[in-house]
Amino acid sequence: MKSKLIEKLSIYLLRQGFTIKILTRTCFDLLARKEERILLVKILEDANAVSEEYALQMEHVAAYISASPLIIAEKAGGDIRDNVVYSRFGIHTLNFATFKNSVENKFPFIKSDHAGLTAHVVGEQIRKLREDQGVSLGDLSRKIGVSKKMIQNYERGEADVTLNRALKIYDVFGHRVFNKIDIFETPLTESHAGSAVSRKYFDLGFEVADTKKVPFDVVAKKEKEIILTKVGDDVSKQLDSLSKLIDADKLVIFKKKKPKDIPALTKEEFMEYTKSKDLVKFLKEF
Repeated sequence: MKSKLIEKLSIYLLRQGFTIKILTRTCFDLLARKEERILLVKILEDANAVSEEYALQMEHVAAYISASPLIIAEKAGGDIRDNVVYSRFGIHTLNFATFKNSVENKFPFIKSDHAGLTAHVVGEQIRKLREDQGVSLGDLSRKIGVSKKMIQNYERGEADVTLNRALKIYDVFGHRVFNKIDIFETPLTESHAGSAVSRKYFDLGFEVADTKKVPFDVVAKKEKEIILTKVGDDVSKQLDSLSKLIDADKLVIFKKKKPKDIPALTKEEFMEYTKSKDLVKFLKEF
């Protein structure tokens, strides 16, 4: 099931003009890029199988490479419904049909959370359309099945409504009164400098995070400069293709064996840098 979903997703993205990279043994299965839009996708048969650790790593990496982290699955315990956005550990989770619609700018407005299936309505837009169409508070309250006071509450601000009420509001005003869910939003970066290498990047003025379950151990960012760093002698071939796809520099801090055809430093050499521009110059000139 997962392999078929990966194949279907890959074919669709290629037809939409994305460049894709399928990965193995990482916290995400596919990286795709079209112009400035980068997608970092975990593909599962059941979204409940994703671990919090994997989701956290996806979020960290996505933040630093300005990507949108997504989980695409057909089930989350039960079937994932079309045009509904779920969440697993803060990562937007949806089925292929909803993803396809979003790529084609038909964004969903229904989400699944602790309150069940809900939609976010824009109060000012409801008021404007109601007045433009000559619909009274009483008429609208009867159509939706709530009190006039509740309609006034909706119009005074933004609010979540149940799926049943959302569908009734949709029948009256269409999709314009709902906040669409942008599944392509990107997380904010947060520095997590734990290792000696990441702390050095931090001292050089980079935002930085240690990573796991990906082909690099540290991701660092300063303005538009992104550096993917592998610490150790076992360098994955996936590092090169990933860095090219997202326009990032790569660096290997080797212990015993210096790799070929890739910028490499010993840990001692790396620690000697005092200015970020000198490190970036070394990487650019390689």
